Amino acid sequence: MKKVLLISLAVFGMAMTSCNGGNGQADNTTEQLQGQLNEQQALTDSLLVLFNDITDGMTQIKDLEQIITTPTDLSAESQSRKDQIKNDMIAIQKTLQERRERLAQLEKQLASMSGEKKQLLRTIENLKAQISTQQDEIKSLTNQLAMANIQIEELGSQVNDLNNAVDSLNTGLANETSARKEAESENARLDAEVNAVYYAIGTSKELKERKIIETGFLRKTKIMKGDFDESYFTTADRRNLTTINTHAKKAEIMTGQPKDTYTIVDENGQKVIKITNPARFWQTTNFLVIKVD
Repeated sequence: MKKVLLISLAVFGMAMTSCNGGNGQADNTTEQLQGQLNEQQALTDSLLVLFNDITDGMTQIKDLEQIITTPTDLSAESQSRKDQIKNDMIAIQKTLQERRERLAQLEKQLASMSGEKKQLLRTIENLKAQISTQQDEIKSLTNQLAMANIQIEELGSQVNDLNNAVDSLNTGLANETSARKEAESENARLDAEVNAVYYAIGTSKELKERKIIETGFLRKTKIMKGDFDESYFTTADRRNLTTINTHAKKAEIMTGQPKDTYTIVDENGQKVIKITNPARFWQTTNFLVIKVD
């Protein structure tokens, strides 16, 4: 896992460096994109440093594990030797918890960043897994020391304090992520609402039945006057709606969209409305009524 993680970090760092290089590319890169790349590069560098620290931590744990698991009676060791083993365990555990905090901070930083971050998220998850493995190793060694009557009360107290700090940090991160997702969802909803348009397609009879149009002898046709049936309309996004297939041989736009903002063409014997200027087409009304025969 260490080799895969190191390669992925190196590849991501090279990609970031490549994006930052080249005068031609720099000329075409916006300041916002450049800022995102710089943020990602800095975060990648921090993760690489943390990766190296975690690797060193595993080496320390393995060295201590070799001492503890050597077939000797630890309880027979001198008090100074026991104290040294105990202090080593405390130092390793404290360092491990500090790395957990650093990783949580980097994860929080990544959550606030924009742009592509799949690779960095994958790297963070891998580092979490490595820290979790080291934590399990520490627990196992602590149990072995307890069996040898080498108690580490200080370790338990420090671990609890650091775990509480990390839990608090993770809770804050979760709340912040939830709030950001809610804000993004609300922005998306408002964006969709602002750009919503509505169109109805029907024969003269169908449109009359739903009070969308009113006609009479020698009387000008009225469009959507009074209590018309809004459920008959299809909702669409003005940014994406450029073509409407009427599925009819004849079609006429009854609402007041400017005639130079659309064309009605024949495709396979059916009339299709092509919106050529969406901004002006929807400028006066968000409703579109199409009468077909």
